[in-house]
Amino acid sequence: MRATYGIMVAVDLATYAREAPIQARAIARRHGIPARFLEQILHAMKKAGLVESQRGAQGGYLLTHVPAAMSIADIVEALEGPVFHRSFVGQRARDRQATKPELLLGDVWEQVQQAERKVLENVTVEHLAMRLRTIDAQRSPMYHI
Repeated sequence: MRATYGIMVAVDLATYAREAPIQARAIARRHGIPARFLEQILHAMKKAGLVESQRGAQGGYLLTHVPAAMSIADIVEALEGPVFHRSFVGQRARDRQATKPELLLGDVWEQVQQAERKVLENVTVEHLAMRLRTIDAQRSPMYHI
């Protein structure tokens, strides 16, 4: 959930923080994220350099990069760690004789991992913000008189 909420935070900031910072409680309310959990996510994103905070009555959070330059992979790695850098036939398998499943499937899982990373690198926060605007427009009823 950390990565999902982190992505939602980035999309929210890309959508609403164009003019001024957005307060964490506004993000939490819009997306139903528990406030304490959101603070942890924002702290991790700030530490990773994805968001910045501004103090004060008009303070809140802003993205540090333009949404088109921030990929979903950036957010996932900031919140979950280097999940895309594990080797399926790792050092322990090299130190001993690799098992049949490691030998048989190791390169398959590496290819899956590379494909997953490529997809997440190619989806930007801007793509998702545009998609969210489309979804919101479709869900908002239009009243004609």
